[in-house]
Amino acid sequence: MSTDDKQEEKKAAGINLSSLRPTPGSRKPRKRVGRGEGSGHGKTAGRGHKGFNSRAGGGVRPGYEGGQMPIYMRLGKLRGSNKKMSMPMGPFRTAMEGVNVSRLAGFAEGTTVSPDTLMETGIIKNTKTPVKILGHGELKVALTVRASGFSESARKKIEAAGGKAEVI
Repeated sequence: MSTDDKQEEKKAAGINLSSLRPTPGSRKPRKRVGRGEGSGHGKTAGRGHKGFNSRAGGGVRPGYEGGQMPIYMRLGKLRGSNKKMSMPMGPFRTAMEGVNVSRLAGFAEGTTVSPDTLMETGIIKNTKTPVKILGHGELKVALTVRASGFSESARKKIEAAGGKAEVI
């Protein structure tokens, strides 16, 4: 049996887990540094001479700006990591997905609009972030809107159309 016949037989058998291989050229062996001068990556092992990055454990820390006063030291801070406005980062920063009243106009009369409904229609991407209804646009349909928050103008427009605004 020739090699061509074997290849044809493999193609006829189909693809299975034992026949899967990475695309030729997509995988390379790792660079083995520090294995002698003859390897081309010996002596300093590609790290150069002296300096912070040549040492074990060296390398600049996150946020280091080359000696310039870092951004987190230049900005003012409010003390306490449990306050929403302490630092504009971290787990205590609350972010809401804004949805304008004009986006709700496509729903049928008497529908209950919740974050799940908004996700199904593609208005929001997920239900993990809280939803706040904002007042831009017009609403002529009576809807029961359930959301994490409402702007004052959005609440007025929903109630003026004969609907209800419920905070979850």
